[in-house]
Amino acid sequence: MSSCPLCHYETVAFHQDKKRPYVRCPQCLLVSVPSAFYLDKIAEKAHYDCHNNDVADAGYQHFLSRTLTPLLAQLTPNAKGLDFGCGEGAVLSKMAAKQGISVANYDLFYHLTPQVLTQQYDFVCLTEVIEHIADAQSLVEQLSQLLLPGGILAVMTKRVPCVDTFANWSYKIDPTHINFYAIETFEWIALQQGWQLEVIDSDVVFFHVPFSSEQLSESPSK
Repeated sequence: MSSCPLCHYETVAFHQDKKRPYVRCPQCLLVSVPSAFYLDKIAEKAHYDCHNNDVADAGYQHFLSRTLTPLLAQLTPNAKGLDFGCGEGAVLSKMAAKQGISVANYDLFYHLTPQVLTQQYDFVCLTEVIEHIADAQSLVEQLSQLLLPGGILAVMTKRVPCVDTFANWSYKIDPTHINFYAIETFEWIALQQGWQLEVIDSDVVFFHVPFSSEQLSESPSK
């Protein structure tokens, strides 16, 4: 078996369909697809090019609002964020701008702006992104460097159902979906990083990065 992309523990068989196998990590419960079944970058981009995530699409805006609306409720007016994996339309940043919140965009295929990855942010959003990224461990490490103390990491992805439901789970059909997170996986990440996990919705979670002890001592008492 392969090692887990998140914690590198040895995985075990979880499910097999007609196109590819799925393995699960006994330690962090991430379900993943072995690397031999990844699409190459050309095929991956061709798949994304078929998406129609337009800023004028009210349905897509409503979909993103399930992450953005509860996030905005927790931000200060001068907060600055990053949409990591923003897609071609970079819709979330445009929605946030209407609320007076500045959001930078980064996407490996459509907004390749590496300079934005050298900064830190009050919040980082990954809406339907985390399941596409192969190296889960490096991703978490990168995100931790992008977040300021007190920051919020907002993640939207469908969570792994039980093995019986997984067999008919439509989310796994997408060939670019290669890592699938359970709530226990998010709890494991939070524990490892020293973050606080907040479950927002059935497919939305927030990770809260703590302030340093120095910052807490400097904050005014209530």
